[in-house]
Amino acid sequence: MVTNSWLEQVKEEIVDRERPIIDPHHHLWSNKESGDYEIEQLWSDMASGHNIVGTVFVECSTNYRDEGPKQLWPVGETEYVVNQANKSRDASTPGQAPILGIVSHANLKLGEAVIEVLEAHREASAGLLRGIRHSVAYYPYPPAVERYTGRIRHLLLDAQFRKGFAQLASAGLSFDAWLTHEQIPELTDIARAFPDTTIICDHFGGPMGIGDYAGKQREIFPQWQQDIAELATCANVVAKLGGLAMPINGWGWDQRATPATSDEIVAAHSAYYLHTIDCFGPGRCMFESNFP
Repeated sequence: MVTNSWLEQVKEEIVDRERPIIDPHHHLWSNKESGDYEIEQLWSDMASGHNIVGTVFVECSTNYRDEGPKQLWPVGETEYVVNQANKSRDASTPGQAPILGIVSHANLKLGEAVIEVLEAHREASAGLLRGIRHSVAYYPYPPAVERYTGRIRHLLLDAQFRKGFAQLASAGLSFDAWLTHEQIPELTDIARAFPDTTIICDHFGGPMGIGDYAGKQREIFPQWQQDIAELATCANVVAKLGGLAMPINGWGWDQRATPATSDEIVAAHSAYYLHTIDCFGPGRCMFESNFP
């Protein structure tokens, strides 16, 4: 289990300490069962010495409403994060970055009816709404994906989903895509169908390392390279670089007695970073923490 005491076993010198950094992808939540991870905990994790000047919250199914129209329940998360953003702004000091943007969830399977949800998010967001993430990740093995609309295969190709997706550009909202590597061609397809919608490919397109793909990173890599290169030909797609050390990626970092060093991470992951930057160019890439 990853804990702060486990992480603190490895300490390294900060590189480029003064460079201003905006973290474009982190989560917060309030959960009675698993515990809270709120702005104070985020600040604690960011207190390593880097110059973090702002952050962007990305939806994680927390603090949903539990009454009223079900399609509007995710607006509760936006309301919760606005409260956290207000705290971050009021208490912000050097080393305690404010929340500058919110990527909320809306069920795009609602089709054109999703407009009501987008408008409700905007009204609740205090001007912070930047985009929508509706997870399309499909993998038929643990850990389970039980939120959103459940595991729906080929969701990016679904006609009703695309009717909802079509509402984003006119609303001035981007789309964050959390998917698995098998689905990258489907993301390319929807990017070409909606060239006016900005799409953010999260976590390198989700190279899997569990289930049928356990221990097969080298076998998967060439096809992943090809699919990322094709995705990068879509000018409306940008990439978030991070989120590659999760359990679903199969590297096993979380199972070790001690955390990986930066040299170990570079040895295992650098090819993904270099290929993605080479394909998209630095101007279409952003580093993400994916905290916590």
